[in-house]
Parts: sequence; C-alpha cells; structure tokens
Amino acid sequence: MTKIIIYTTKTCPWCKKSKEWFKEHKISFTNVDVTSDEKGRDAMIEKSGQMGVPVIEIGKEIIVGFNPEAFEEALKKIK
Repeated sequence: MTKIIIYTTKTCPWCKKSKEWFKEHKISFTNVDVTSDEKGRDAMIEKSGQMGVPVIEIGKEIIVGFNPEAFEEALKKIK
C-alpha cells in the first residue's frame, strides 16, 4: 500500500477531521506534526507550496485541506 502522510498541527480542527476520516475508513496513515517536526514542515512546504494545514499526501497527490471527495479520488488512483 502506498504511504499516506497527513501534515498537521495539534490545534487545527480540519487536521483532526482529516485524521478521523482516514481512521473511519480504516486507512492507515503517518501523522507529521509540523509544529515539532522541522524536516516534516519543510517537506510539506516543498510538496504543497503552502504553510497551511492539513496537507494530505496520497501517492503522488497533494491535497490541501479537508476534502473527502479528493481523498477518495486519490485513493482510487493508488489501488
């Protein structure tokens, strides 16, 4: 299975919603807290061009924000 990475902060409500969505769909992911992980933050900015969270990486897709439709589309591409 392709690795899924969710770049988050502890205080972001949309980050929590995104993580909950993946858990509800029984899809494993790696959480990177960009407030404490400097390399993770740099990787997120490099991949997305953004400083806002959440940024979700599914395969080669980068999704900014909580967007279940985009999550599902990206997941279909990696199956």
